[in-house]
Amino acid sequence: MPKEKIKFKIVTLERVTYEDQIDQLTVPTEAGEITVLPKHEPLVSILKPGEMRIKKDGQVVPFAVSTGFLEVRQDSQVYVLADSADRAEEIDIESAKSARLRAEEVLKNKQKRTDVDFARIQSIINREAARLKVANKYRK
Repeated sequence: MPKEKIKFKIVTLERVTYEDQIDQLTVPTEAGEITVLPKHEPLVSILKPGEMRIKKDGQVVPFAVSTGFLEVRQDSQVYVLADSADRAEEIDIESAKSARLRAEEVLKNKQKRTDVDFARIQSIINREAARLKVANKYRK
C-alpha cells in the first residue's frame, strides 16, 4: 500500500514557489512551530518569519518564509500563502545582509516614522534575519 502524501503548494505574491506531493511540513506560526502530516486536522494559522522544512522521500527541502498564512484542508491539502518564500540555496546572503542593515539604519532614525513605517521596517528586518539564518544553516 503506497504511503499517504500531502498535496502541498506555496504561493507568494509573484508566483507558485513550490508545489508537490510531500510527506511532512514543519512551519513557524504565531502559535509556535507546527508539523503537518497526512490526514492532519483542518486549520488556518498565521505564519511568522522563520525556517520552513518540507520532507519528501527522506529529503529535507528548507525554505525561509516571511509572514502569511497556512491552510490545512481535510483532504491532506496544505497551502502556504506567504509574502516571501525562498529556498535555502537560492538566498543571496550578501543581499539579505545589506537589506537588513539598511532597514536597521532606517529604524535608528525613527523620530519621523509613523507606527506603520515602524512595523513595515521591523517586518523587513525579521524577514531578512530569517533568510540569513536558513541560508547559513543549509549552505556551507
